[in-house]
Amino acid sequence: MAQPERLFKLSDSQNISCSRNLSRGKLRTATCTTFTYLFNTRTSEYFRCQMSLAVTRDKREVLVVLTDGGCAKQQRVFSAESSYDFAATETAPTNMNSFFGRGGHSVWVADTTRRKVRGCITISSELGSNVSKCLDMKFE
Repeated sequence: MAQPERLFKLSDSQNISCSRNLSRGKLRTATCTTFTYLFNTRTSEYFRCQMSLAVTRDKREVLVVLTDGGCAKQQRVFSAESSYDFAATETAPTNMNSFFGRGGHSVWVADTTRRKVRGCITISSELGSNVSKCLDMKFE
């Protein structure tokens, strides 16, 4: 029996980072953020998905648990439909990348029907919009 074509692929490059804060009144808050990418293998369109969990507690009990998240649509990497493979990664956490605020991400997309690879980098400009550029790889 033939395997069905996978139209969407979940990125293998998930990550999680956590931070802790000490607030007034000796409250402690821990916040963890995780992300992944969902990629359309036919159109090269992808979504960046992020989720966060914040827990605030005192010495005796958990007081507040908050979650937030969602997936944001990104631009297509290639304009034509084909069969694509995908990989993604994120920049270091904010304290390692303070000049560019929350940092950015890179994606690599390969056309699985011919020798074609495109790399893209997106960074926050901290001016209200992101800067994103893609480059086709040359094979020598």
